[in-house]
Amino acid sequence: MMLFLAVVVIASGSDIAADISHGASALHLFQEAIVLLIALIFLCWLIIDSVLKRAQIRRLNSELEQVKTMPMPDSETVLAARHQLRQAITEQFDTWQLTNSEKDVGQMLLKGYSLKEVAALRGTAEKTIRQQASSIYHKAGLPGRHAFSAWFIEDLL
Repeated sequence: MMLFLAVVVIASGSDIAADISHGASALHLFQEAIVLLIALIFLCWLIIDSVLKRAQIRRLNSELEQVKTMPMPDSETVLAARHQLRQAITEQFDTWQLTNSEKDVGQMLLKGYSLKEVAALRGTAEKTIRQQASSIYHKAGLPGRHAFSAWFIEDLL
């Protein structure tokens, strides 16, 4: 899309320059200038959006790496409980017959990532993650994200 808009900007600019040298009417030049301006605005918007999304992905990956390098608790009880919870989640995901992608999304949702963050980390569209999350809730027979998370921790508290 950016390439297409860049071509439109370049072509429009060249056409306006040629029209000026051929003495085109002011109305025609104005119309072409509007097309150029709109294409330029959209191109700038796409570039800025792309830069912001890349920065967000870098930030999320950095946060994920920080979490991975956090010191594990020393308590054997806490370590055992974490292992058992991880195992219970894996078994329940298998019982619900989640796909591998749904399992990955489900784990990230349980860790507290937003749909937008999950999409950025997985390099997929947010709409895809939203559909996978809906599929998870449907297969689990749960109404939504809060019930999904509560299903695993309700009895622990």
